[in-house]
Amino acid sequence: MSFDIETLNLKPNEKVTIYLVTGEPSGDLLGARLMRALTQKYGNKVSFVGVGGESMMKEGLNSLFDIKDLAVMGLAEVIPSIPLVLKRLEQTVQDILQKQPDIVMTIDSFSFSARVHKKLKKLKFDKPHVHCVAPQVWAWKKGRAKKVGQYMDHLFCLLPYEEKYFTPYGMATTFIGHPVIEGGAEKGNGADFKKRYGIDENALVMTMLPGSRKNEVSFLMSLFMNATENLQKTHKNLFVVVPTVATVSEKLKETLKDWAVPHVIVEGEKERYNAFAASDVAMAASGTVSLELALAGVPHLIAYKVSKLTGILAKRLLKIKYVNLINILADREIIPELLQEKCTIENLESTIEQLLRLKTQDVSGSLEKLGKGQDLLPSQKMGEKLLSLIADYKKISCK
Repeated sequence: MSFDIETLNLKPNEKVTIYLVTGEPSGDLLGARLMRALTQKYGNKVSFVGVGGESMMKEGLNSLFDIKDLAVMGLAEVIPSIPLVLKRLEQTVQDILQKQPDIVMTIDSFSFSARVHKKLKKLKFDKPHVHCVAPQVWAWKKGRAKKVGQYMDHLFCLLPYEEKYFTPYGMATTFIGHPVIEGGAEKGNGADFKKRYGIDENALVMTMLPGSRKNEVSFLMSLFMNATENLQKTHKNLFVVVPTVATVSEKLKETLKDWAVPHVIVEGEKERYNAFAASDVAMAASGTVSLELALAGVPHLIAYKVSKLTGILAKRLLKIKYVNLINILADREIIPELLQEKCTIENLESTIEQLLRLKTQDVSGSLEKLGKGQDLLPSQKMGEKLLSLIADYKKISCK
């Protein structure tokens, strides 16, 4: 896929304006890579406005508000945040109407994103509506596939099997591959990382990733810490690295300030990957970070715990055997899943011990299905398609 920006017939000082909206760190990274890819190719002919996090802001985005307000997960946990989320929804929609961008693209955070598009459609905003990261209708709420096309004009899918769930309803889709394949998770420098933080060469290094949302950290952090303290009794040389993101960094620093286990908190994508390269094992909240750990070759488990009510509802709604993408693609449990009642101190400790004995996890087959080997990286493919959609709209609107 290749696009010639000259087809947009831009005036000398005219720019294409893309409005981006994301509500969580994984979407923030994806948005940042998209911004970088388009800026590298087209320079100041493309500009970005909208809502993003620390990664997108590093690429030049002036975010409308802090995405911490949207980083809430769980059916029961989200209820107290509803008033603020509704306020942010209205704020986002009004900002879009005021700025009149050439296209609106939401990234992940489907519940919030869908409401943005629905409201814009109702208010007759007729520029292209795009969403990236297909809602997981294959896992639950399959009926949502039919509704997506009512509010959105195009859907970017990260996985090869997702398109088939939406095309029967006339939804235009593009498979771009998973953004984790261009993140560089496998390119960290472990030796330099250990040297900079004074970590002994013979230390047993464990990465701890308790999540990117405050409620995830609230449920998982004490379990992770207690399990780690137990592990330290038999592994005296244990050193813990805790990569974090802006949405929870303050909470983590406060929680760990008096922790007796030798540890360091690091921030930023590059430093996270350096930590992976230095690590022997990891325990992580379920999410995209598991793919990064898999790419980096770090044996790991995933854990997740929510309120009892949310857990009961999720069990009834989920239609899949596994929640980890590596396991879903392989159709077997390669990455241990410690979810809800299985997420205990004892299980965390014993599973880490098993991983230390195993020393490896065969994830290659699953990673090949994520789009490795494409001519264009996911961000490049997405950027070209966005500009193509803008060009198509301009042709239609000029008739």
